[in-house]
Amino acid sequence: MLATQYPFEYDRTRPFMEQVGEWVGDVFYEILPEAGFEVRDEQIYMAFQVERAFAEKKTIFAEAGVGTGKTLVYLLYSICYARYKGKPAIIACADESLIEQLVKPEGDIAKLAKHLNMNIDARLAKSPDKYMCLKKLDHARNNDDGSLPLESLYGTLPDFVHSHAPMQQFHAYGDRRDYPDLNDEQWNKINWDTFQDCFTCDMRHRCGQTLSRDHYRKSSDLIICSHDYYMEHVWTYEARKREGQIPLLPEHCAVVFDEGHLLESAAMKALGYKMKHVVFEELISRLLQNEIRETLAVLIDEAIMQSEQMFKHIRRQCRTIPGSDRKSIELNASLIREVHRMRSVIAAIEEELVFESGLYTIDEYQLRIVEERLETIEIALRLFEDSGALICWATEDSDGLTLSVMPRNVKEVLQDSLFTQKMPIVFSSATLSVDKSFQYLKDSLGIHDFLSFSVDSPYDYEHQMNIYVPELQSGDFAEKMKISLKLIQQTEGRALLLFRTREELLQFKQLNSLRAESSKYSFLYEGDQEISYLISAFQRDEHSVLCAVTLWEGLDIPGPSLSNVIIWSLPYPPLDPVFMAKRAETSNPFEDVDLPYMLLRLKQGMGRLIRTGTDQGIVTVLAEAEGQHPVHEYITSVLPKGTKLQKLEV
Repeated sequence: MLATQYPFEYDRTRPFMEQVGEWVGDVFYEILPEAGFEVRDEQIYMAFQVERAFAEKKTIFAEAGVGTGKTLVYLLYSICYARYKGKPAIIACADESLIEQLVKPEGDIAKLAKHLNMNIDARLAKSPDKYMCLKKLDHARNNDDGSLPLESLYGTLPDFVHSHAPMQQFHAYGDRRDYPDLNDEQWNKINWDTFQDCFTCDMRHRCGQTLSRDHYRKSSDLIICSHDYYMEHVWTYEARKREGQIPLLPEHCAVVFDEGHLLESAAMKALGYKMKHVVFEELISRLLQNEIRETLAVLIDEAIMQSEQMFKHIRRQCRTIPGSDRKSIELNASLIREVHRMRSVIAAIEEELVFESGLYTIDEYQLRIVEERLETIEIALRLFEDSGALICWATEDSDGLTLSVMPRNVKEVLQDSLFTQKMPIVFSSATLSVDKSFQYLKDSLGIHDFLSFSVDSPYDYEHQMNIYVPELQSGDFAEKMKISLKLIQQTEGRALLLFRTREELLQFKQLNSLRAESSKYSFLYEGDQEISYLISAFQRDEHSVLCAVTLWEGLDIPGPSLSNVIIWSLPYPPLDPVFMAKRAETSNPFEDVDLPYMLLRLKQGMGRLIRTGTDQGIVTVLAEAEGQHPVHEYITSVLPKGTKLQKLEV
């Protein structure tokens, strides 16, 4: 390995990380200040704490307030370590909007490359659902879907998609960001989803998702992905190897979880199984297209009928959850019997496939894919044998119910597959602790051995931020609406409204469209367009208003465009099956689950306001009294240093 790979002269006789630390010191004390950067003591302190995690290959909770420059710190160490190990480092962000902000032309990676005169090889590994699916696009055209601009969508496809000529070079296409005017509902009609069978797709080698995957795997420095995608990599790693598939991410030397307090939610989303009747029927019916024995054909018909019967029972046991698109499933003896029958039929088919494989009448590759899928379904259904071992729920779309099943022991999966790896793992966020304790995050993720530190933001919050709580009379939607619009008028737009649920946002959108006083401002709603496009539009139009559900973290809008943050309600976790299961595991669910989650998210929401030393503005929390809960005390406990909770005169 040549010393020229490093941004400093490498002495092989000395510890590598020690030399990286010396170079990082030069960067923060000399190079960046000469380029006009303001370097703070908090940033230097963080740098040498993170250095220890890389040197000792340990997990570290790096809690650093807004403005400490934590992103620059972990990027510098990750790049050097990647070059030393000859493997890329993974930067996993909480969502796609955070990814875009990291890699945008004026983002931190571009700044480092420019001012340190470095060529940084950073490539995006976006989640599959952020790419167009050619098969779903064709399906929409065949069904003459008038809600989609099909002609223009096909016009964006490169020529090689429908050509048999060899491709000469990588050409990215089909990214969600390329279609900003499609709302989420339209995008979901043409994007990849869990039930797309990429293994047997005849377009897979010309698919934008596949081509992007081939591209990012060759990165030498950094691969940037979402928490969801990294957890999907962890969960599918062994299965993909068994199938003869390449893991989603290549071998890597370190992982940084930006906004690391959100990793548990991503793990819960990824570490599970999904099953849908129409997809199962299509999968198992493939076998009927081959010359198979009658006994297997009979079992396949039985499996299709049993699947239909099982999903009928699931539908009967579904219960709607307010504020969630997930439906809880009440397990009873009848449903468990149907699941057991389904498992038995699948087990019988698997035994028959052993005989069929010896006859060589079924394509070997197709057979392997079907066997792998059946094994996955069987594992998922096996969890129902012990109802205490699983968390399950259902969602519904035009194709019927989707059954989602996940093991309750997510912590054990993470411990075995991630935290036992001998590599640096950095959790970075302004909010990792509750009352300066990392116990909540540690317990949620099952981490036993870790380093940690906390440094406050250097900003003068006392003079930059005012935080208000109005005395609500009724606390109903109409009253909150009236207060919000008055606040928006006071700041002439320039506002971010943060909602706890999508239902709250949609209700606000509907009622706001009827208010004449709102017409003078441009209201932007999450879900109407691609998220990074919405954020850019909000930043460009100083008097606009951005309404969002997922932007409690990561949104970075310096300057007057964001001078007013309105928090619609305290962001307690949803009443969905995942959090219900967490609550069931503790004797004090409010203190152990709901309150820590809410406080971390509330603190993040407040943190959207002040992004530079010159920003100023107001934060208003529309929190009504909640029985015996001291709401004002909760809010006060997460206020930035120097600020006080003030009464808002309505």
